[in-house]
Amino acid sequence: MKRIALAVVFLIAVATLPAQTFDDAIAAYQRGEFGVAAKALSKLAEHGDVNAQFLLGAMYDRGEGVRQDKLEAARWFRKAAEQGLAEAQFSLGNMYDNGEGVPRDLSEAVRWHRKAAEQAYAPAQLRLGAAYYDGDGVRQDKLEAARWFRKAAEQGNAKAQFNLGVMYYDGDGVRQDRVEAARLFRKAAEQGDAKAQFNLGLMYYDGDAVRQDKVEAVRWYRKAAEQGYAQAQSALRLLGEDQTSRVPKP
Repeated sequence: MKRIALAVVFLIAVATLPAQTFDDAIAAYQRGEFGVAAKALSKLAEHGDVNAQFLLGAMYDRGEGVRQDKLEAARWFRKAAEQGLAEAQFSLGNMYDNGEGVPRDLSEAVRWHRKAAEQAYAPAQLRLGAAYYDGDGVRQDKLEAARWFRKAAEQGNAKAQFNLGVMYYDGDGVRQDRVEAARLFRKAAEQGDAKAQFNLGLMYYDGDAVRQDKVEAVRWYRKAAEQGYAQAQSALRLLGEDQTSRVPKP
């Protein structure tokens, strides 16, 4: 009986030991033991573990297991970013973009987003495309915006697919091609992007670069409306008075 009791005590002691490895820290985080995870990540980060540095930065950014501290978040993101981790480069770029933990500096935001984008990190490609489109921190260049949106879109990024679709629809920075616009809107819409769902609905309603199909239009309007997209909700209200028999009433 004593041996059994000692074994139980030993197992309890092991279960409550602080996390020692990165995997232990992740396991603690997933159990909701944020303080344990933060302490383990801090030790690993101090020894140069790039993933620990990034995750510790994210915990400081959100205030999980530690007091929220944007300065400390930026410090750890920078350490991981300087080691070449794309996610950290993107996060540091976002902090420069928003002036959180660092002075707002759009040029510096572009610099870090570019580093991550060049590693094929789709969220950074999207942000870099937006910077070129708007001329934020870089000379405005719609061709370059389309190039980066395309890179992210080809990786399945819905927002990039939508943005590139708008550019093709309007002929903005690319040769106008509404068939291509519809294709891109569909890809984003199938991933749940409400704006793309609404735009695809509009194209079906008007027969714009697709075969006119008001039933299909309403189907996409509904998907966008169910996400709270106001323009789609308004379109459905208007169609409630439409006398076209093919259009289901909302």
